[in-house]
Amino acid sequence: MKVHLKQIPAEGLHLEGTEGKEILQLEDTQVKSIEPVSYSLDVGLSGSGLFATGKLWTSLELECVKCLRRFDYPLAIENFATQVDLTGSELVDLTDVVREDILLALPTHPHCDWDGKTACPGPQDRVEKQELEGSNAWDALDELKLNRKN
Repeated sequence: MKVHLKQIPAEGLHLEGTEGKEILQLEDTQVKSIEPVSYSLDVGLSGSGLFATGKLWTSLELECVKCLRRFDYPLAIENFATQVDLTGSELVDLTDVVREDILLALPTHPHCDWDGKTACPGPQDRVEKQELEGSNAWDALDELKLNRKN
């Protein structure tokens, strides 16, 4: 998300658009970006810096920490604000700051019932489902025969 300094008038500039979901650089298997990152920002120059304020939003697919079910999670940062020192370049890249704010806004323990409308089946249902689908990891140990000498 690059801003051209020479295109910013004295009264500031309003920018709206989207950036590809790859700017988030998500490597965690429990978080997947499903939409581009959208923005509505007011940018301006102040002294030796560029400021940007506004809104960021995207949608992500998260994994519930209780039931391991994947669910869509719309993420919005209503009060995004940053100040970047100018280094002499004509371009200022806000990508790192945007990525950082979005990653910091992610829930640390995501639950599929975050919206108050969805019911999380919880871990008990997950265990019952695993038992119906196949053997338990402890089954192999139960079958282990140890040679003991008394």
